[in-house]
Amino acid sequence: MSAKSKRKARATIDRPAKPSTRLTTREVVEIDPDGVRVVHHRVVDTLGRMFEAGTIDADMLSAARDFQAAFTVASFDRMPSASLVLVHAPGTGVGSMSDRQIGAREHVFRALDALGGMGSPAGSCVWHVVGLQSSLREWSMRQGWGGRAVRHEAAQGILVAALGVLASRSRGNSRMSATMEQNR
Repeated sequence: MSAKSKRKARATIDRPAKPSTRLTTREVVEIDPDGVRVVHHRVVDTLGRMFEAGTIDADMLSAARDFQAAFTVASFDRMPSASLVLVHAPGTGVGSMSDRQIGAREHVFRALDALGGMGSPAGSCVWHVVGLQSSLREWSMRQGWGGRAVRHEAAQGILVAALGVLASRSRGNSRMSATMEQNR
């Protein structure tokens, strides 16, 4: 290999990739203490980017964050154990969910019911993108409707519509609780 081609190859290797606006991860290039170049991949918050772009408003973002919190408390985001022999301490088995976890699961299921259930495009999108924090692109490519992948633009529209339903639902719940408080 000539010196010119070595320089050219080195220049393309050392140059960090420019992240696309649609990527959900970004490459962060650092040098470790030994002087070795290390590339880390950082996840980009889909909902935060949509809010910054003006695609969703503050109420939609708040409703999505509430759903995420309930999803996490309900323990739906846990990865299954790889161990074939599971050892549980007494009182930590499957039947020992706390009242908080049960309430969070009810919150998640009510939200999914308002979106048309888990089998609907909106319910599936919110489950995967907001709850499991998959990328919108990953969900749209993996989840097919009528045997075809969903285009990215359509997937974004599905998510925006679903977040609109969740936001109006949470506004309705806050108005209802305020009315009940006034009647007391």
